[in-house]
Amino acid sequence: MKGSTFKRCGCRDTTTGRRLGRSCPQLRRPGGGWSRTHGHWHWQIEIPARADGTRRPLRHGPYTTQADADTILDRIRAALAVPDPTDPHTTVKTGDLIETAVKTGVPVPTPDQIRRALHLDITPTELPTMEAYLTDWLAGRKNIKTGTLRSYEGHIRLYLIPHLGHLRIDRLRPGHIDAMYDAIADRNTTIATLRASRDPAKRDQVTNQRIVGPRTMHVIHATLRKALNDAMRRHRYIDSNPALMVELPTARPPKPTIWTDQRIKTWRETGKTPSPVMIWTPEHTGKFLDHTHSANDRLYALYHLITFTGLRRGEACGLHWDDLDLDNRTLTVRWQLVQHGWTTAIDTPKTTDSEATIALDTETVAVLRAHRTRQHRERLAAGVTWNRTGLVFTTPTGERLHPADVTNHFHHLATQAGLPPIRLHDLRHGAATMGLAAGVQMKIISNRLRHSSPHFTAKFYGDVLPELSHTAAEATAAVVPRRRGSGAQSHRRPG
Repeated sequence: MKGSTFKRCGCRDTTTGRRLGRSCPQLRRPGGGWSRTHGHWHWQIEIPARADGTRRPLRHGPYTTQADADTILDRIRAALAVPDPTDPHTTVKTGDLIETAVKTGVPVPTPDQIRRALHLDITPTELPTMEAYLTDWLAGRKNIKTGTLRSYEGHIRLYLIPHLGHLRIDRLRPGHIDAMYDAIADRNTTIATLRASRDPAKRDQVTNQRIVGPRTMHVIHATLRKALNDAMRRHRYIDSNPALMVELPTARPPKPTIWTDQRIKTWRETGKTPSPVMIWTPEHTGKFLDHTHSANDRLYALYHLITFTGLRRGEACGLHWDDLDLDNRTLTVRWQLVQHGWTTAIDTPKTTDSEATIALDTETVAVLRAHRTRQHRERLAAGVTWNRTGLVFTTPTGERLHPADVTNHFHHLATQAGLPPIRLHDLRHGAATMGLAAGVQMKIISNRLRHSSPHFTAKFYGDVLPELSHTAAEATAAVVPRRRGSGAQSHRRPG
């Protein structure tokens, strides 16, 4: 089965009219070498017999040069070297793959494709499209959280299948993935342009349509990368992961920005906030808590707890009384209330880093004790309609709070208090910055917020530190007792 290359032409015998083929005298030069201008190259080889035992001699051409014919012949030889010659099933299947490729004009399968076909017992043409594979892959994801599953489903439905679904999985290339992100970026530009239009009809075209930001691009890419890793390692559909060869621009999270007097003035004049992540000063935070407490708001304890512990919204809403040890002033994060669409469910924290015990200050313990008394009165008032969820923060009948309602109520209270806008999650950032202003070590703040490392904490809040440095400078100067006022007057001589 070594095969060979040969040259032939279309010349005919002048007497019989038959094709001369390989016997044409013009194919050879006088010295015996092949003519450079006459005839075309072909190859021939006998591949393993069919399942019924019939022989399979293959010939193909024409090719411009002998090297071209040898290249195809070498591919066939490499493919034939893959199966075990003593295993008739694999040799016959390999022969079938080669014969089909030659007769249909598609490339001869590579050794890796032959190995994969023999392993999976399917031919390359039977490999799934990206749409079929991603659909099956998503259906097979069993041991992941509901929120992660919903995220995968959205990425696949909205982006991966529309842009890549038509491709057979082994034909996906980095260029296809780059083109998908280019198309998403173009769509972002279109949405931004239509939103800024003075024509209401144009603005209506992009109602409820979101711009896909850099961070979301990275999350979409992570979904694709994971799916293709499984296609390569578990299913052996592909030999390498093309998503690994695609680079996206760095997704830099917005830096926390403190609401200074000047920024508040500009916001009141223009209605624009300087950053997506805004932080109240300690004075703003105190004003909010005082307003909420004075209003006898039933969620005051929840907002107080988030302010001084940096709990996430879902962690606060999912907190159980069993997670609190008020005598020892500790709180253990064991649960979170997650939102799937509009429905909610109690689940464990997403990572083990999020599970930790947090120390509570004396004032927060007092607030929680008062809240427990208030909840006890609500339970008595509700009577048999009370739901025994065991949650610290509930509706007046003991049911779970809806996270969206907690956020909306927070914005309502902040507006009532006359404060500049922040997100509820920004109270968590405020807890970090107040700790920094108080001189708490970065490692301790990182542990309280349950970040992956102090390096992340320092990187995220690094830009806030210069604005806090004035407070630190004043605090340092106040430590030194002086007989007279500060500044130039303090250096005047008596008399």
